[in-house]
Amino acid sequence: MVHDNSFSSRALDIFVYIFMFIVLAVTLMPILHVVSMSLSSSGAINRGQVGLWPVEFTTIAYNTVWAAGTVPRSFINSVYYTTLGTLINLIMTVLMAYPLSKADLPFRSFFMKMVIITMFFGGGMIPNFLLVTRLGLFNSVWALVLPGAISSMNMIIMRTFFEGHPRELEESAIIDGANDFRVLFSIILPLSKASLATIGMFYAVSHWNSWFPASIYLRDMARFPLQLILREIVINNQMAMEMAEVGLFIDHRVSAESIQYAVLVISIVPMLLIYPFAQKYFVKGAMLGSIKG
Repeated sequence: MVHDNSFSSRALDIFVYIFMFIVLAVTLMPILHVVSMSLSSSGAINRGQVGLWPVEFTTIAYNTVWAAGTVPRSFINSVYYTTLGTLINLIMTVLMAYPLSKADLPFRSFFMKMVIITMFFGGGMIPNFLLVTRLGLFNSVWALVLPGAISSMNMIIMRTFFEGHPRELEESAIIDGANDFRVLFSIILPLSKASLATIGMFYAVSHWNSWFPASIYLRDMARFPLQLILREIVINNQMAMEMAEVGLFIDHRVSAESIQYAVLVISIVPMLLIYPFAQKYFVKGAMLGSIKG
């Protein structure tokens, strides 16, 4: 490998490192501030002393959130909704993308046009609400995971990825007596880990951050996902104040603002922990799905 040691090359490298450091700092500073606020005392927060590091370190806000019970329950709900929803999304996306990747599929162009139409036109909120209600899905987990079982964009990316597999692999398996399902699950999917991880990450983040469908279709607060509880705590300060009263009851002096920041941290930690494991597939899967038109 030839290294360019010229002055212009070194200057460019320095500029790139400085620029990336600035981007990293701008990205991390808000996260560090939120974490510091959640780990600082109410007095330090009220005095405006908290910056990027905790002041008068304490975990009272997290203890209070745990004691209140609402956030732990909603956290479990979100994990369940995200896991179930992502699993359904991947199964449905794969089962639709694989047949559409076959050039000899009858009416293939018709099916693709129908898929593309759904990317630009939808029934709207009221028809969707009536449909979910009349199907008996109201106030259940299925109202959150079934209406969006397939994303047209993700399905197209997956279809394009499947089209990139050598046709000879499938033909040799069929000659050996394998049917289409055996080819899909024994040959195609093991070769598609990068694409599956990428699409799965898209779906998982979407489910984890979703709150609007839950606010429409769920009425039982015990079923609320974390993001909906977070919205109530941040926007409607009443819930945060009620949790602060719980902290006072257990001899914890905690402000509503501390509760808000603690719940914010709890809501972002899972995705921060999962993303590093999926990162090695993320860029590769996204690029492989976009090479062909």
